[in-house]
Order: sequence, then structure tokens, then C-alpha cells
Amino acid sequence: MYVRRRQPGFLQRTRQRGVVLLLALIFLVLLTLLAIGASSGSLLQQRMVSATRSAQLATLSADTALRGAEWTIWSSAMVVGTPFNCGTDALDATTGCVKYDPASAPYSATGVVTAFRTPDNAWLSTGIAYAGPSGAGFTAASEVPDIASPNVADNPRYIVEDMGRVKPPGAGPQHESGATGPNNGGVGQIALEMYRITARATGGSKNTVRVVQSTFDAQGN
Repeated sequence: MYVRRRQPGFLQRTRQRGVVLLLALIFLVLLTLLAIGASSGSLLQQRMVSATRSAQLATLSADTALRGAEWTIWSSAMVVGTPFNCGTDALDATTGCVKYDPASAPYSATGVVTAFRTPDNAWLSTGIAYAGPSGAGFTAASEVPDIASPNVADNPRYIVEDMGRVKPPGAGPQHESGATGPNNGGVGQIALEMYRITARATGGSKNTVRVVQSTFDAQGN
């Protein structure tokens, strides 16, 4: 009698539905998003640091030009008989100074003082460029081994406005006044002039600009 041997049974194969692959793809997407977020945060922080550094460079550069202009006024006017020269219808080519008069050409819509105060970069071609005591400048192109250059986009610039004679309080119409010091122009006293200095400077790029201003008393005409 022939006995048919029963073949060993095998468990029925379960149908593969790609669940593992799907989970792997989900985790891969999540990791990718985390990596993109981390890199974006790092780039944002780098840009913020760069912008802060550029703004600080612009401020330092403008302050440097401001102090340089003050020293120029003082060194010129500290000797009796050598007052600081200022133009009337234009900036003095050497000192960058003009006598304050809103009705004069420098203060017109197309005047040099107006151009210096505009928010665009027209001021870069006006005023006096300050390149430091040695004249080496502050841009990367002018960097020399013994001068630490901050690598600003352009050298700072300044203008000086002669605001008029310093007078004692109550002396005539509106004017700059002081209660003490040699300010009344009398016999044996030095006539003081009030100067307003405005300096502008760029940071690491010309898109970053800082403006600083001061008033300064010195011997007048």
C-alpha cells in the first residue's frame, strides 16, 4: 500500500507592506528637518554677529573722524591770529568748514551740506575724508603692518559748520551762549566760535552707516 508522505508545512508568508521603509523615511525626513533648522540658526547667528560687528566698526570709525576734526579745529585755532577758516558759499577745501546760513548755496536742495545729510551714499563724495594722523586710512586697501585696520568699506567723512560767535546770555538775538569763560569778545579776551561737527562712516559694507555729531568751541575770526 502506497502511503503518501505528507510534506512538511511552512508558515504562510506574510505580505510585506513596507512599514519599516516608511518609518525609516519618516525618521530621515525628521532628521533632515532638524539639520536644516540647526544650520539655518547658525547662519542667522553668523549674520547677526556680522551685522553687529559692522555697526560697531561704523560707530568707531565715525567717532574717530569726529575726534580728528575736533583736533584739526583746535590745532589750527589754538595759536592766536590763526583762526579756523570756513567758507561762505561752499565748504572750505582744506578744513571742510562752512559758515552756517540756511539761505546759502550749501544748504539748498542740491547743496553739499544737504547732500552730506541724505540717507543715500551721496555723502561719500562730499565733506572731508579722514584717513587718520598718518594718512594711511582705515580700509582694507590701505592696511599696513603696523596699523590695525578695521577694514571698513570706506574712510569716514566729516563736515564742520561755523554756528557763530559764542556770546553771554541775553546778548542780542538768538545765538550760542555761555555763562563762563572768555565768551563775550571784550578787550583782552578771545572771541570764541561755536562749531558743529558732523561725521559719517560706513561699517564692513556701505549699507551700514553711522552718524555722530558734536559741538566744539575754538578761537574765531
